[in-house]
Amino acid sequence: MKALSDLDLAALLCSRVCHDVISPVGAISNGLEILADETDEEMREMAFGLLRSSAEQASSKLQFCRLAFGAAGSAGSKLDLGEAGEVARKFVGDQKVKLEWSMPHETRDKTEVKLLLNLMLMAISAVPRGGLVTVGHDGAGLVVSATGEGAKLPEASLRVLSGDIDAAEIDARLVQVYYAMRLADQAGYAIGTEIASGAVVITAMAKGVG
Repeated sequence: MKALSDLDLAALLCSRVCHDVISPVGAISNGLEILADETDEEMREMAFGLLRSSAEQASSKLQFCRLAFGAAGSAGSKLDLGEAGEVARKFVGDQKVKLEWSMPHETRDKTEVKLLLNLMLMAISAVPRGGLVTVGHDGAGLVVSATGEGAKLPEASLRVLSGDIDAAEIDARLVQVYYAMRLADQAGYAIGTEIASGAVVITAMAKGVG
């Protein structure tokens, strides 16, 4: 697969971030409109509740995107896995998908941490009906699993991982998988997948291992 240009990659990642935050930001706008026109105290309290929850969602999504896609911690080459886990938990929340973060409390290479968060996003996409996503590691690399009803990676994502797709087909929906591959290559890892009934396992192993 031909590599995306740096400009195209930056533009698509920006589109991905905008897609992630547009919903809670829109809800904040709606809540402000209600407050501007509503005099009923019960309705105003509901609007304040909408504002609070939407602001929390927007904040958690932006913090996650900053770590997963941005230049967070650019002053150094290491990121804290404990901090990354807290950001990931807030991003996932407590809705359809449950997150089990099983990484040690230590610092790791920035690229490796960003890769881990992007593997987590891929695992979440594998359980659209909800399920459990576990983030961990073994002696050879990173291991992220997703279990749930009908768990499977989208066909388009598998095409990106296999390189069986034209760069022109990469859009804001697929750029995250492509970006994970770029991160893995930079970190010296190769991404692999195992798909069984009700479970998907995504690994990033040091090249030449396994």
